[in-house]
Amino acid sequence: MSFPNPATSVKLVLLGEAAVGKSSLVLRFVSNDFQENKEPTIGAAFLTQKCTIGSKVIKYEIWDTAGQERFASLAPMYYRNAQAAIVVYDVTKPASFIRARHWVKELHEQASKDITIALVGNKYDLVEQDSPEDEENNMRKVSVEEGQNLADEEGILFFESSAKSGYNVNDIFIGIGSKIPESKVASSAPGGQGSSNTEGRIDLTSNAANNNRSGGGECAC
Repeated sequence: MSFPNPATSVKLVLLGEAAVGKSSLVLRFVSNDFQENKEPTIGAAFLTQKCTIGSKVIKYEIWDTAGQERFASLAPMYYRNAQAAIVVYDVTKPASFIRARHWVKELHEQASKDITIALVGNKYDLVEQDSPEDEENNMRKVSVEEGQNLADEEGILFFESSAKSGYNVNDIFIGIGSKIPESKVASSAPGGQGSSNTEGRIDLTSNAANNNRSGGGECAC
């Protein structure tokens, strides 16, 4: 008789400038949904989702942080003790890529030494139809090469994604989970108080949410 593997809790934080699509990426991953005019995150939002990667079952405890500058000073509270981070930029906004570079540097300097970082260029749906010959009207302002070069320089994962279409969203979380040892168990509270404190959390790992998932490779979400 075989028993399912216990889930490994992984604290994951999303960082990036406002309006790059951080919350939309999480919503697509957790409940396979997209909201066109999503309200900006205030402070941070918390969601969870389980993902099966090979023999590992990972329970992502996701802190989606606000991108507005006035909330930037709160970020260390959320990435402290995090096992993973997703740094998001908008492929149509060069300024958001510059900010992403700063976030990656800050994580390397101040977060856990063994944190797994993924750099994600979001809003691929806006540029996938661009014609290389029509550079003037192309919406893409950050090239794939720029994103990949930064990731290579910093030794981190790199993806381009679309929260709107779902393109590559699950692959981001699968890629991160593949890099995290099974023994790593994260503290899910921003202050590192452990996973028993459930106040103020939104748990969207219900069967209904799971049944709404489509595609996504091996992610059992």
